[in-house]
Amino acid sequence: MTFDEIAKRAVEVRAKYDELNKRNGVSWNETDLMSGFVGDVGDLSKIIMAKKGLRDMDDVDEKLAHELADCLWSVCVLAHKFGINLGAEFVKTMDGLDKRIDSKLKS
Repeated sequence: MTFDEIAKRAVEVRAKYDELNKRNGVSWNETDLMSGFVGDVGDLSKIIMAKKGLRDMDDVDEKLAHELADCLWSVCVLAHKFGINLGAEFVKTMDGLDKRIDSKLKS
């Protein structure tokens, strides 16, 4: 799956959540989505602590993979909500970081 396909799939799943939430009289805005993302990052932190032996948890590798995917989903959905072409911005950001690091390595 390409990154664009991943981002599109994330938005499709978000649309289904919107439909389900609408049936229950609930609507998530960008702030709510961000709060959900923060919760996912908190869960990711706990799982990484377990991976490093600082917490007790079953199925750590499976949970780590799942939570990383959840976080990516949230980032893709937020980017879409704010009209950001995440693939293009990622390349642009990595190019900038690469140049800055190369500059520092040469000095």
